[in-house]
Amino acid sequence: MAVAHYFSIKVPMLFIYYDTPYYAYQDKIISFAVCAYVALFYSASKHRVVALNAIIILAITVLGLGLVNVSSALAAVLQDGQSTLPYWLQTGAVAFYLLVLLFLYVSDGKNS
Repeated sequence: MAVAHYFSIKVPMLFIYYDTPYYAYQDKIISFAVCAYVALFYSASKHRVVALNAIIILAITVLGLGLVNVSSALAAVLQDGQSTLPYWLQTGAVAFYLLVLLFLYVSDGKNS
């Protein structure tokens, strides 16, 4: 995802809002921000005490994507009649990943 944003390779799942107008500098900023996610999730994979923080951050991300999906700012850049369904499907995929991680975290806690 970071590489795709850095080089503006706009494909679904690497870019949630792959078909909206953008500025190249925004993609560069996102590419560096994704590195923080990488570090957080790597740390969480090595230290269980960090895992809940990663799950919470991912939940905030899902919430944020949902808010963007219903925002007037997004509606303003969409073409007439353009659906937000692709963005919701991708947001749903991230939410599903969140639920899987939460399930695994809770299940692992019962076995610890």
